[in-house]
Amino acid sequence: MSLTDRTVPTDVALNTDLYELTMAQGFWEAGMTDTHGAFTVFFRENPFGGGYTIACGTGQIADLVENFKFAPDSIEYLRSLEAPGGGPMFKEEFLDYLAGFSIDLDIYAVQEGDIVFPREPLVRVQGPIIACQLIETALLNLVNFQSLVATKTARVVQAAEGHAVSDFGLRRAQGPDGGLAVARASYIGGASSTSNVLAGKIYGIPVFGTHAHSWVMAFPKEIDAFRAFAKSFPKNCVLLLDTYDVVQGIENAIVVAKEMEAAGERLAAVRIDSGDLAKLSKMARARFYEEGLDYVKISASNDLDEYTIQSLFAQGAPIDSFGVGTKLATCDPQPSLGGVYKLSAYKSAGQSQWQPTMKLSEMAYKRTIPGVQRLVRYRDAAGVPIGDVIIDDEYRDPSQDGFAVNVLDADTVYDFRGAEASDVLVPMVLGGKGTGENGTIAQARQRCRDAMMYLDAATRRFLNPQLYPVGLEPGLSSLRSQLAREERERASHSERRI
Repeated sequence: MSLTDRTVPTDVALNTDLYELTMAQGFWEAGMTDTHGAFTVFFRENPFGGGYTIACGTGQIADLVENFKFAPDSIEYLRSLEAPGGGPMFKEEFLDYLAGFSIDLDIYAVQEGDIVFPREPLVRVQGPIIACQLIETALLNLVNFQSLVATKTARVVQAAEGHAVSDFGLRRAQGPDGGLAVARASYIGGASSTSNVLAGKIYGIPVFGTHAHSWVMAFPKEIDAFRAFAKSFPKNCVLLLDTYDVVQGIENAIVVAKEMEAAGERLAAVRIDSGDLAKLSKMARARFYEEGLDYVKISASNDLDEYTIQSLFAQGAPIDSFGVGTKLATCDPQPSLGGVYKLSAYKSAGQSQWQPTMKLSEMAYKRTIPGVQRLVRYRDAAGVPIGDVIIDDEYRDPSQDGFAVNVLDADTVYDFRGAEASDVLVPMVLGGKGTGENGTIAQARQRCRDAMMYLDAATRRFLNPQLYPVGLEPGLSSLRSQLAREERERASHSERRI
């Protein structure tokens, strides 16, 4: 597949784990094509030890659903698969079923750029259980990584204190598609630009870049390289100072800046990519002031992250912008968000009411939340989020609105009465068709900026952030406890029979 082909969704239906297809055949053969499910995407912990997560990737769900088809060559590939015990993996009748299959689902999700917290529904998927199952892997692939990248970027942007941050991570990203996802999610998370030209073409993200060390090394002298670049790009001239010696690089940049002034142009900036960035940036700024070049900006790169940038400013580094690469693209030090996709309710053909279900697990922290969930966010008079409540309207008691039971501790309760309430999940797909609710990535980027501005500083801080209150509506909390008791009792009876 060529790089340009990545702009056109292909083989979307096969971008899945094999067990999704084996389960689909199992449901089909069990006569459950008309059984409906409600699934929830959620994660159990915020990444990077932080207090929040930025939702991302949800804006691409509609494209995923609308392009989810089993093409003839995909059917042929599935037909070629053999079961470990011998014979074809899939039945011919099931392959015929897939050939005419389409995703008829309703999907609600947190809008890109908005904040979300552990245990909350990031996405809710409803519809025929086979369709719900088949879309699982591709959906998680969309939202897990991009939410991780957007969150990492929001932290870096927070540390940068209003100074521009550019995504320089393409060459260290997990493959070409990973590089595209990083560029997209980092822009939503607050990055001002990307070095990834293909991402600029596809998503309309501003692109940025000038020259590397190889440019300087290809000339007899550093100043010759600087002069040649200034001549070629007088409107986009950023000089890289540290190929040989930053001190000399500063002096050569000053010479070229004066020559550009004489020609009616201006040196835009210099970049430092190694060494003591705080010390060297101070040295560069002092010399530029001495020479009347106070307009020349200073950019820094070299394995930066939120902690490094925070430290640089604590040392008084006069840096105007940052190029953040490896640690942004790889989300160092956490490689995944850990979002999961769990069945929370189902109903058989002919049933009108959902049957809530939950996973207990051998590990208490893996216990899920039952029901067809929606998420309500409460805000104070200043618009600051003060708590979220997970609700299943089937079990909601209106007289208890504003009360909530902590999602992990039934002895802790919240009272949000009197605060403004709004739904967080919005319809992204209805009846298998996109709604256009998410808007553009520029709107998602603004949404992230607004969300970060209103989020309490104690929740935004990097070290020991304050836990944001997330609770269950009392009726849903009672349902969860009831289902857990009933399941334990069934297990206990089974053990006694054995």
